Amino acid sequence: MSRVAKYPVKLPNGVEVKLDGDQLSVKGGQGTLSMTVHHDVVVGQEEGQLTFAPSETAKSWAMAGTTRALVQNMVTGVSEGFSKSLEINGVGYRAQASGKTLNLTLGFSHPVEYTLPEGVTAETPKNTIIVLKSADKQQLGQVAAEIRAFRPPEPYKGKGIRYGDEQVRRKEAKKK
Repeated sequence: MSRVAKYPVKLPNGVEVKLDGDQLSVKGGQGTLSMTVHHDVVVGQEEGQLTFAPSETAKSWAMAGTTRALVQNMVTGVSEGFSKSLEINGVGYRAQASGKTLNLTLGFSHPVEYTLPEGVTAETPKNTIIVLKSADKQQLGQVAAEIRAFRPPEPYKGKGIRYGDEQVRRKEAKKK
């Protein structure tokens, strides 16, 4: 049984929630996000907070906890936003953000141009650091994973693209 569903989601100032049937939309300073609520979950709105109640099955408790976590991420996203940092290691590896395009030089015979989806922005404070920002936590993680997949970090020298908080496990080189 999920205990996460028992805690209400508090709505900060400037965030407005609209519940229309099973469609839930959250609007704030960073944008608008919406999702479809599972039919086993009942969402209640009262005094600046949202409550989640399941029907009587064990699956509905799990869905209520999942729905609560997703709505909490939506509220945090439209009020504060999310950001993810990527680091590039390797000689000659660099990145440059220009508009909705991220230009990557990763040791291939050609530069890699990645077009950012709607709702995600990229900054390059240094040419080896990429900072991605979005209100949608799931989409931000997906974009970061796609960029990292161009050149994942290798275990011998650590070259490649890694998350800012990722620790690459290094292997010892072959001995004679």
